[in-house]
Amino acid sequence: MKVKIHTLFQYLLETTQAEPEAIVGFSLADSPVLGDFLPDLDPTLRLDWNNRDFTGLPELKEHVLRQASLGGLFTPADVLITAGAAEANYLAIMQLVQPGDEIVIETPGWPQAEVLAKAIGADIVKVTRREEEGWHLPLDALADAVSAKTRMIFLTNPNNPTGDLLSDAELREVVRIADRAGAWLLVDEVYAGLEWNGPRAASVAGMYARGITTGSVSKALGLQGLRTGWLICPDAGMVRDAVILRENSSEIMNIMGEVIAEVALRPDRYDAAMTQARGAGKAHLTQMNEWIAAQRGLGWVSPRAGLIGLGRLPEGIDSDAFARFLLGDPYRTFVLPGSAYDQPGHIRLGVGGGASVNLSDGLDRLSCALSDWQAATPV
Repeated sequence: MKVKIHTLFQYLLETTQAEPEAIVGFSLADSPVLGDFLPDLDPTLRLDWNNRDFTGLPELKEHVLRQASLGGLFTPADVLITAGAAEANYLAIMQLVQPGDEIVIETPGWPQAEVLAKAIGADIVKVTRREEEGWHLPLDALADAVSAKTRMIFLTNPNNPTGDLLSDAELREVVRIADRAGAWLLVDEVYAGLEWNGPRAASVAGMYARGITTGSVSKALGLQGLRTGWLICPDAGMVRDAVILRENSSEIMNIMGEVIAEVALRPDRYDAAMTQARGAGKAHLTQMNEWIAAQRGLGWVSPRAGLIGLGRLPEGIDSDAFARFLLGDPYRTFVLPGSAYDQPGHIRLGVGGGASVNLSDGLDRLSCALSDWQAATPV
């Protein structure tokens, strides 16, 4: 099995040394600093594994269940702490999907499942979200895509990268579609909790015997560097198989990541952090919507949840060429081209990152770059 590089990661690798002065499209909430946690850390903590449970600190797993509103349905044994949601997705896909199986994925969507499925030799069936339909997942098309060969359906909710959101009723319909085929249903919830106009959707692990919920502290809490996420599943065999695969990859968890994540997810601290993240995100989203409305030829479907969305470039502008143009002098501003999500006429826009990303300055620079590009392009 050989995993090939995806366009998204390739662009990030190629631009790592660019040192932009502004970022438009940052996908995380403002990140805390280590000093915010020092009063709650034990200086005598041994930097070994947690010495209590190979699947993660029990109190951390309790917090994970609480934030997903699964505390009354699940026990910590149903949770595996992982190196971010990315490892959780990896463990589930690699243990459940075999060569020749079908995996149904959404596009645009988080590309990890497609990369792994290609490496495994699975058959990939895509369900297309369309901008003219608000990037909403077409449930009729999903039902048509699922067959007796379907081993897994992989979705993100809220959707990454469009910010669309499936309701509880729609999730129940997705469960019925999966159940009819006996398929696993994996829903990545890294942006859960950042819904702008309604409640958080239910976690699929609590709705379906073959449901798998993955998440992390990376996005909404801005703690990407901890590399701490989770997998929740009611199927004990699936969780055990994920532990076995992890034993042969990362082996045990990062004790500092576990400990700091446990502090971050303590109820009072978590609720306060989410309130702050939602407040900042909503304010920046209002700013972004107003800015886009003032731009000639640029549009987007404002995300219903999460910190990112896809901005549609004026007709004829290629996202890769424009992103590199914007990254150069005098603009020095980073955006991710839409080609990372099979949307070459778009760029990823976002409202995360707090003051450090210089969003207002970045939007001004982006406006100038669009104007300069269009002025230099023959009609």
